Amino acid sequence: MSNKEERQTYEDSIRGDLRYLELLSHSYPTIADASTEIINLEAILNLPKPTEHFISDPHGESEAFNHVLRNASGYVKRKVNELFGDELSQSEKKELCSLIYYPEQKLQLLRVEKHNLQEFYSTTLFRLISICREVSSKYTRSKIRKELPKDFEYIIEELLHESYSGYGEKKHKYYHRIIESIIETGRADAFICEISKLIQRLAIDRLHLLGDIYDRGPGADKIMDTLCDYKHFDIVWGNHDVEWIGACAGNRACICNVLRLCMRYGNMSTLEDGYGINLLPLATFAMETYKDDPCTEFEVRDLLKDGSIDDQTMRLMTQMHKAITIIQFKEEAKIIDRRPEYGMSDRKLLEHIDLTKGVVRIGSKTYQLKDNHLPTLLPESPNKLTKEEERLMQKIEKSFRASEKLRRHIDCLLSRGGMYKICNSNLMFHGSIPLNSDGTLKEVEIEGKKYSGISLMQKIDRIVRNAFNPDIPSSKRKFAVDYMWYLWCGSDSPLFDKDKMSTFERYFINDSQTHKETKGYYYSYNNDEKTVDMILDNFGVDGTHRHIINGHVPVKTTKGETPIKANGKLLVIDGGFSKAYQPETGIAGYTLIFHSRGLELVQHQPFRSAKEAVRKGDDIKSSVQVVEMNEHRMYVKDTDKGKLIQARVENLKKLLYAYRNGLLK
Repeated sequence: MSNKEERQTYEDSIRGDLRYLELLSHSYPTIADASTEIINLEAILNLPKPTEHFISDPHGESEAFNHVLRNASGYVKRKVNELFGDELSQSEKKELCSLIYYPEQKLQLLRVEKHNLQEFYSTTLFRLISICREVSSKYTRSKIRKELPKDFEYIIEELLHESYSGYGEKKHKYYHRIIESIIETGRADAFICEISKLIQRLAIDRLHLLGDIYDRGPGADKIMDTLCDYKHFDIVWGNHDVEWIGACAGNRACICNVLRLCMRYGNMSTLEDGYGINLLPLATFAMETYKDDPCTEFEVRDLLKDGSIDDQTMRLMTQMHKAITIIQFKEEAKIIDRRPEYGMSDRKLLEHIDLTKGVVRIGSKTYQLKDNHLPTLLPESPNKLTKEEERLMQKIEKSFRASEKLRRHIDCLLSRGGMYKICNSNLMFHGSIPLNSDGTLKEVEIEGKKYSGISLMQKIDRIVRNAFNPDIPSSKRKFAVDYMWYLWCGSDSPLFDKDKMSTFERYFINDSQTHKETKGYYYSYNNDEKTVDMILDNFGVDGTHRHIINGHVPVKTTKGETPIKANGKLLVIDGGFSKAYQPETGIAGYTLIFHSRGLELVQHQPFRSAKEAVRKGDDIKSSVQVVEMNEHRMYVKDTDKGKLIQARVENLKKLLYAYRNGLLK
């Protein structure tokens, strides 16, 4: 094609886009405006790729989660080591890092310990500015400006971007005078706090949270508070998250599951202090119904028997635990009857109990019950709630629906979350993609239609949102609310993907064979490169370096398991944030860092406490394993955001052509 023909083709394409270009011209009304924006965008495309941070399965362990967020999985510590090397001792570097992580708390200690506060402030401010300058080097001034605290916006911008080198003594004095003035005006503490938080924010460009914020840990509400104030993040829902979403939507079976797990792990603080859920009706009912019952099978987990909970409270939680568990089985039976398409009639086990003999029939076998004291089981209809249980559930459901803080947190999960996320050639989901025995995508029937792979995840995503959609028919909304429970424990749920959830068996039957939950075929094929490629193709994930990243199943390093599968194409980053899992995993979680050079997997040891981190400068001991290093450094132009920017540049160039050739004025 000749130059003239190429020019004519290009002009024809511009004429076809004139309506859009007219709209674009409102934002860039002159040649100068369009040209300036092109220059700015082209410059951004050639910045190094910002760092992404992947975290999975915090399970309510807010202290460990927040610490990993504050230290960016060790990224801040590495920058301190790079910048100051042998210039600072190990103790000085530990003190500086803990100051960045917990500025308010650390300053309280340092004000007592330091004899010369003037010198401490001066030295510390210069060091923090150096670190902030380093972590902000990947960003434009415009982006940094948006992150700056209002009180110190001008000062920090001057200190970050102005250098006195080459300007002689005057610039040197100017720079130092700013620091001196901060100290003299008594604003050093406030400045240290703000610049430390700025370092935390700039260390990571985007957080990807791969599900199970909620569960047994005592601080899920605190994690959600942190996220609600966080700017750049996204979430893929985990099974525990959807269970809480269902509870907020009024699904009684989900409400019971939430309460049961909290009782099992002695976690009443999330319910009462976090969300204002009134547990008094449950406590009253449990004490009356099970006052003479030892409730041996419903004691809280051993790891909580450390003296932090007194015997009377422990006894009460045990009674409440049993009470809500029995109600849960009854509420689940209601959903199973309403939704025969779930194929879960075999999970209605209360109706197969013979209280006179103390046995239960499961399939063709009969088992002795470990606990035969079930006073709320009505002989003629064991799945029916007693009048007292019904009144109790009405009160509890009302309490969940009335919690404004819970609704705010669930709104955050809905607005920032989804069943899956694709970003920069990485496909993220929490559990699995249902597969057949031959490794092909399994078709799952929902509302009379079959879905698999990406279409299944998209359908489920819509169902979850429908539970809160007032503009759809009530029948669809009720279906969505019921489906939340299926997502928690249904065999074809990507968030569960096992043949059954053996909750009843674990409480009531000694035979461990009945406790077994068989995983879906995804977990047999997730180390097979061809299967992983097939899933990535189905989701439209391209790129030379593409991966699946998921959590849900803790990696048991004590048994030799590895988080890296399918020749590096699949990464499982649930390593046991939850203390309950740590004896099995041998570690305290994995996180993943994706920077301009490649992917790094960070393995963490158990975190003591924020208090120890402040007092002693203790940090999470972490080891870094390089998963994949790129041959060439990645730039913004190599990212998903870069593709959008490049498309915008092309449209702006068309706008320039239209201006210069009279197609637009």
